[in-house]
Amino acid sequence: MNPVAIPVLHSAVAIMTPLLLASMGGLFTELSGMLNIALEGLMLMGAFASIVFTHFTGNMVVGIALGVLASMLLAAILGTVTLHLKSNVFITALAANLFASGLTVVLSFKLFGNKGVVVFNDIGRLPRLDIPALAKIPVFGDIFIGHNIFVYLSWVLLALCAWVLYRTPFGFRLRATGIHEQAMVSLGMRPSRYRFIAFLVSGFTCALGGAMLTLNLGAFVPNITSGKGWIALVVIFLGQKKPIGLLFAALVFGFADAFSNYAQGAWNVPADFILAIPYVFTLVAMVLFSIYTSRKNRVE
Repeated sequence: MNPVAIPVLHSAVAIMTPLLLASMGGLFTELSGMLNIALEGLMLMGAFASIVFTHFTGNMVVGIALGVLASMLLAAILGTVTLHLKSNVFITALAANLFASGLTVVLSFKLFGNKGVVVFNDIGRLPRLDIPALAKIPVFGDIFIGHNIFVYLSWVLLALCAWVLYRTPFGFRLRATGIHEQAMVSLGMRPSRYRFIAFLVSGFTCALGGAMLTLNLGAFVPNITSGKGWIALVVIFLGQKKPIGLLFAALVFGFADAFSNYAQGAWNVPADFILAIPYVFTLVAMVLFSIYTSRKNRVE
């Protein structure tokens, strides 16, 4: 394999992880019949809360746990307003994104006197998995070994996600809620209950994705998610709303991002153009997917 490709692929595996985590939570809400466009805000809330609580408690596990709770709280508010107060899900989710964006900056200024980048020098590095025996395997070891714990956790959660959705009564009922809500009601079940749980799941996975961004960097940058929550939505649809599909779709976007990072040093072109590559790729992917879906429906 090309020696340049291995480090790019290794970087792609790490970059795709926040997308994979966020899209997993979005998959639950999507299959329940609710398009959750608040993934961006949930990731941002988790990113900020995780590193701040890690800083104040001195314990990364506690910090991540509290960050997850913060994101799930926002998801619970979103679910309550949408499902019980009957607010429009798109307007409410957009408000959640704006709320998270504004709140993190305000709290950053109040706590640290800084509206810009806040560096936490007391935050230790994320644990990385290095298995010498596996690392010696050609190509495989170079690409998949040596990542931080979030990367491997995302794979475990993806397998758990597939098992819950397709091997448990809860998963069957969740999917049935999105397919035929009235059938669930006729059986005496409450679709809103499953949708609320789906919102909580999205808060949980998005928080982990956000926590990886800040803890891996050791700093909080305003709007550090940079549209990753929106890209996660694209991942859900490109992945055909299947857990395994999310993995491959996230990897494709991770590769596009990693390639743009490599291109900054290899190509003599404006940096702004190179940094736009992942977002242009997202737009092109959505257009191609729309064309593919339209033609598929026409044939059927």
